[in-house]
Amino acid sequence: MGKVVAVCISERKGTQKRDVGTCKLIEHFGLEGDAHAGKWHRQVSLLARESADIMRKKGLNIKDGDFGENIVTEGIELKSLPIGTVFKIGDEVTIRVTQIGKLCHDRCAIYYKAGDCIMPREGIFAEILTGGTVKVGDEITMLEKGAEVTV
Repeated sequence: MGKVVAVCISERKGTQKRDVGTCKLIEHFGLEGDAHAGKWHRQVSLLARESADIMRKKGLNIKDGDFGENIVTEGIELKSLPIGTVFKIGDEVTIRVTQIGKLCHDRCAIYYKAGDCIMPREGIFAEILTGGTVKVGDEITMLEKGAEVTV
């Protein structure tokens, strides 16, 4: 269905994330070493490469992680997925979509670098149901679309 093209973390909230290529996702918590990790419904954020490419075509010089996304995907229209959709990433990790878009920080570092923030419109957030390691190149497959699933 799709694949992981970047895995990004940041040590502080409100800043761009950096692509680390691989990272451990901790069940019901978040990405190891990421400032947004915690026991809440936005444990991991995802953004489609296709969404960021729209901003690049407008002339913005951006890289993966600049919008605060943890996982950059390719081949999935993330913004159209219903809450409750469950994905498997690679061989180990399963996540469930908990939120589509978000209210953005007012003029955060991401906005100043990119001139706009597409996460409020194009990004999705999920909880980690089964932890493990995620890396660039991992396949993403949909297990359930818009269904509450207990793993």
